[in-house]
Amino acid sequence: MKLLIYVHSLENGGAERVVANLANHWASIGWDITILTVAARTTDFYALDPAIRRICLDMTGGSEDVLSGALRTARRVHALRGWLRELRPDVALGAMQTASVILALAAWGMPDVRTLGSEHTYPPMAPLGLARESLRRFAYGGLGAVVALTQESAWWLEAHTQARSAPVIPNPVSWPLAEQEPRLDPASACTPGRRILLGVGRLSEEKDFDVLVDVFGRLSARHPTWDLVILGDGPLRTALGAQVAHAGLENRVFLPGRVGNIGAWYARADLYAMSSRFEGFPNTLVEAMASGLPAVSFDCDTGPRDIIRHGVDGYLVKPGDTQGLEDSLGRLMKDDQLRMRLAGRALEVRERFSMERIAAMWLDLFGQLDNRSVFVANGSKGSRLHKAP
Repeated sequence: MKLLIYVHSLENGGAERVVANLANHWASIGWDITILTVAARTTDFYALDPAIRRICLDMTGGSEDVLSGALRTARRVHALRGWLRELRPDVALGAMQTASVILALAAWGMPDVRTLGSEHTYPPMAPLGLARESLRRFAYGGLGAVVALTQESAWWLEAHTQARSAPVIPNPVSWPLAEQEPRLDPASACTPGRRILLGVGRLSEEKDFDVLVDVFGRLSARHPTWDLVILGDGPLRTALGAQVAHAGLENRVFLPGRVGNIGAWYARADLYAMSSRFEGFPNTLVEAMASGLPAVSFDCDTGPRDIIRHGVDGYLVKPGDTQGLEDSLGRLMKDDQLRMRLAGRALEVRERFSMERIAAMWLDLFGQLDNRSVFVANGSKGSRLHKAP
C-alpha cells in the first residue's frame, strides 16, 4: 500500500498524534507512507518511523482577510496537486477538516487518485462560518468517504455535507505509550505518598480546566491527601495559574506544562478527570484508561460516551453539572476499592481501541475504495461518476 497523509502539522495535538501513530504502524508492516504537512518540520512534536517519507510545504501564516485566505488555499491546493501527480499514491488521506477540503480540491479531475477525508471534532461545536461551511459541504462530495470518529459526527456529515459516506472509525490507542522529549519526572510535581487527580489537554477554553480547578477546590478540604495535576500548555495557562493562586491552592494544584513521557504521569496518577465542553474522540481519555485509571468526564459531544462505560470503568456526568462532577470525583477519591474495581475494567480499552483493531477498520475502508465511485468533474452527487479501476 502506498499511502499519502496530508495534515496541517505534526505539532502537539490529538489529531496529530493519531496521524503519527497510524503512520508508524503502517510503516512498521512495510507500507510506503508519506506524510505531507503545510507547516515546516521544525514544528514537529511527534516522532516518526525513519521509513516514513516526510514532505513539508512550509506554507503557513499570512493575513486572515478573505482574499488572502483564498489565495493561500489556492497555493496549497496547487502544491498538493503537484505532489499527488509525482507520488501517485494508492490512497491519499486528509487529516482534519481543512486538509480534507484541500485534498478534495487538489484531486479534482484525477480519477486515478483514491481520496479520503476525516473529521476529528464534532462539527457543530466548531462552526467554520458561512463561506468555509459551504466549501466543506461541496468539497466533501469529491472524496471517496469522510471518516468520522463517532456516530453523531457521521450523522452530521451525512445530513450537512455532500459526503458520499461517513464511516465511523475511532482513534486507536498505542500501547505501551511512546516517550519523547520533553521528559519530566512526575516527582517534580507529585509528592510521594499523595494521591493524584490528573487532567491532560491543551489549556484552552473548550477544555474548561477552570471548572476542574474550581471543583477540586471544593473537594480539597474533604480529601486532604489528594492533589490535582493538569498537564498541557496553551493560551489559558496564565489565567489558570492566577486562579490557583487566588484560591490558595498552590500546594495542591500543579501545572507542569507539556510532557513527552505522558505514560509516566498516567502511571503515577490515581484518577483521571475530563471537564471539556466538547471533544471529538479524546485520546487522553483512552490513554489514561489504558494506563489503568478510572475516569470521570462530562458526557459532552462527542467521544466520552463512546469510551467510558458508566459505572463499569468510570462515570459520565451531565454536561455542565459541576455538582455532579464533584460528587462523582469525591465518591472515587474516598473509595480505594471502588477505584480499583473500575480501574481493572478500564484496562479493557487496550483491546477495544487497539491499534490492530482500528488499523483493520482502515484497511477495510481502503479496500472498499476499489469499488466506490469517485469524483471527476462535478460536485453534485450522481453527476459524472467514474468507477475506480
